[in-house]
Amino acid sequence: MLSEHHDISHEFPEHHRMIEVLRTTDVKFDTLVAKHDYIDDEIRLLEERQSPISDAEIEKMKFERTALKDQIYQCLRAAATKA
Repeated sequence: MLSEHHDISHEFPEHHRMIEVLRTTDVKFDTLVAKHDYIDDEIRLLEERQSPISDAEIEKMKFERTALKDQIYQCLRAAATKA
């Protein structure tokens, strides 16, 4: 899926406002989102440029991105129940 955006704002558009709030008030959440979006950018660049990287390495990056996305979603769910 070349050039497809998987950054958190695209993944969870229905939580846009909560993401903004949590990024400014929760350092752990902000760090998770920043790391997720950085890995997403790296994957996209590697795919667009067809850079030499092993399938195992790109898959490892994608699994890490997915794990971060899961953590971020759990934070969003927890924040929603508090609201």
